[in-house]
Amino acid sequence: MLTTKRYDYVSIGAIQVHPSVANHRPLNQTKVLHYAADIEKNGLLEPLIVWERNPGEFFLVGGFHRLHAILEIRKQKPGYFDRIDVRVVSGDLDEMRALNLKLNADRLDARVSEYFDTVIYLNNANWDKERLASFFDRSVSWIEEIIRYVPGMDPRLRKLLDDGKVTWSKAKQICKQVLEAAPGTEKETADRLIAEHLSGGGTRPAKKPLTVHAATRNLTKHIKQGNGATFTIDSHDLFALLQVLRGKNIEDEHLERARERFPVLFAKD
Repeated sequence: MLTTKRYDYVSIGAIQVHPSVANHRPLNQTKVLHYAADIEKNGLLEPLIVWERNPGEFFLVGGFHRLHAILEIRKQKPGYFDRIDVRVVSGDLDEMRALNLKLNADRLDARVSEYFDTVIYLNNANWDKERLASFFDRSVSWIEEIIRYVPGMDPRLRKLLDDGKVTWSKAKQICKQVLEAAPGTEKETADRLIAEHLSGGGTRPAKKPLTVHAATRNLTKHIKQGNGATFTIDSHDLFALLQVLRGKNIEDEHLERARERFPVLFAKD
């Protein structure tokens, strides 16, 4: 079972990289240098996450850019950060891989496609849908859609998702039509639908599900009626709301989260 054992202060030389637990995004040197400047000025404000497989044996699970930033500092200033703050976790290898994948995907700027490999991996490791939904703080339906559509997704469509050139909602529509195509015509259907999407397909821009004007109007009306509303939110909730208000490349989970956390703003006249 995945648990936090303790917070510790360990030698930087004791932290290893496990071959099955790696950083799943290419190391961004600009980000490393930014972290290095910040850490040198303010210290390591967020501890690295390490897996203690055996007593005193630590493998890095989260914080690859921050570790490289510290190593960058040490090149210029030997002796700095000989010991660093860590959060020590325990569990089996599958749980460490799952946590590592989640930490790589679970960022404010993450696209839905960055969760795919994690969800599929954990589903294949016999995590049930409810456990997956709880782990990612998402709905069960969001998990079910990934499990249904991603394994057979055309690689070209996955690339479009990765590049932000198609929304998850549109990608699901294409996947559904390919799955429902007559046997033997799946590739032809995928070719046609992807080509239509790339050419514009004659589609009209989607109507914004919520505008700043509508949100302001609904909230003002709610306040004038003497109703009080308290919102307990986190940064992901706020990001989802901003994406919905922005009205571009809205992912289904952004809209779902915004509707759930800010129902007053979506109130109908």
